[in-house]
Amino acid sequence: MHKRAERRWTVVVVPHGSGQSRALGVSHTLLKSLLGLASAVTLVFAGLAAAALIRGVGITRNRMLAHENRVLLDEVQRMRNSETALRDSLVTMARRDQGLRLLAGLSVLDSAVQQGGIGGPRGEWPERDSLIAVGDHGAQALAARVDLDVLERRAGILLTSVGQAYESLSSHWARFAVTPSIMPLHGRVSSVFSALRFDPVVRVVRPHEGIDVAAPLGSAIAATAAGVVTDVKWENGYGNLLTIDHGSGIVTRYAHCSKILVARGQHVKRGEKVALVGSTGESTGPHVHYEVWVNGKPVDPKTFVMPEDAIAD
Repeated sequence: MHKRAERRWTVVVVPHGSGQSRALGVSHTLLKSLLGLASAVTLVFAGLAAAALIRGVGITRNRMLAHENRVLLDEVQRMRNSETALRDSLVTMARRDQGLRLLAGLSVLDSAVQQGGIGGPRGEWPERDSLIAVGDHGAQALAARVDLDVLERRAGILLTSVGQAYESLSSHWARFAVTPSIMPLHGRVSSVFSALRFDPVVRVVRPHEGIDVAAPLGSAIAATAAGVVTDVKWENGYGNLLTIDHGSGIVTRYAHCSKILVARGQHVKRGEKVALVGSTGESTGPHVHYEVWVNGKPVDPKTFVMPEDAIAD
């Protein structure tokens, strides 16, 4: 039996220009081998190109991650620097808060309360596990987050405390503004508050429900606290009499005035000039008779004078 003849291929090479054409005979087997080799070489080069591309992408990604890590670490460091400044500010605020609370008559906050407690951030924090999984950089970010949360709580506590002190001080100031605390004028106290004293005008023993402050005729008389003028009149014994209601049951009266400078219903402030010294009514010389009444009863005006404006008998 004869073997089947192998197919052959003839490749004719025709040169450009002059020259003879050449015919090359190629067997079917050799052609398949060449095509297989070419395919293998192509696949090898394709694989090498893909590996090079993947390696390049990996290098680029690693460089990007390294850059991002540097940026993250720089940001964490900036947060730490800000933390230090914020902590110093809170320490200063805490000291001032203690002083404000003392001035306001409030108890000082316990140091543990001022610190804002310990522990991690409040409430749900789903990114915590993600940060822990990152490694060292995540741990640093986690620590910064925890510290900032504590500082935030401290700031909130101090803000509330300062608000309480402010409200208390405002209340105290409002009361102080309407509480007599100064002398109506500077001068010599010629007669003090007394349950019984000899009256030199009518020459009998009777209560002296205020103090007498001698001063030159026409000297200015000041309101001893903020209030509303409730009476401007002539009264036997007192002469020209001015009455100011300061609220909370406190009333002041200024007698023997030569002239009253305010009108009924007028609001006045502490230190405002309201009258002039005179000698009207039962008087032996120019002076102001000054009274303080609390809930309808006369009290010694000396108890309503600040130390820096103390009475000199």
